[in-house]
Amino acid sequence: MTDRHWLDWHDQYDEAGSTLSRRLELVRAQIQGHLDRAAPGPIRAISICAGQGRDLIGVLANHPRRRDVTSRLVELDPDNAAEARRLAADAGLDRVEVVTADASVTTAYEGAVPADLVLACGVFGNITDADIDRTIGYLPTFCAPGATLIWTRHRMAPDATPRIRARLADVGFEEVAFEPVENAHATVGTNRLASEPPPFERDVKLFEFVGWGELANG
Repeated sequence: MTDRHWLDWHDQYDEAGSTLSRRLELVRAQIQGHLDRAAPGPIRAISICAGQGRDLIGVLANHPRRRDVTSRLVELDPDNAAEARRLAADAGLDRVEVVTADASVTTAYEGAVPADLVLACGVFGNITDADIDRTIGYLPTFCAPGATLIWTRHRMAPDATPRIRARLADVGFEEVAFEPVENAHATVGTNRLASEPPPFERDVKLFEFVGWGELANG
């Protein structure tokens, strides 16, 4: 994939009724629900392969807890990272940190974890099954006790969502919601960490971002 592809891909969020715009609505609703339920005090959030950050930034822009949230968005593509910074600045969100870095290496999150909210949207559909298992195995190390995880994955054959849901349960995540996007293959999952989170480990390679197209053709 070219760098321009990942920038242009976000244009689908602006298309009314598109699968991505409807998926975004579901993700935002789950973020909103987490913030609405969160106990008083500081809230930490991280986003893996954040893209332009439209999910978290879109909620924080108008949420009454916006000043309580400190977040780090990790995105490798510099153009998308720059757009995320612009969106955050336009919304007056000075506690949103956008880092242009490799989101697949745990060191990118050092200092921003343990997080109360972890976003892994647009990740599991672009990496191999083995890397999905590996990444899920390390997700609890990013989490504060009781943290919320929001993730996405398509259900095109072979549907990996049953395996993802089972793997999340294996590492201590309780399922809160699993929502299909109407008339589409996309799904949004929300889980709560019900086990004691293990210590964070730096310099761990979680996955190789292959891209959906390469996986489909492989």
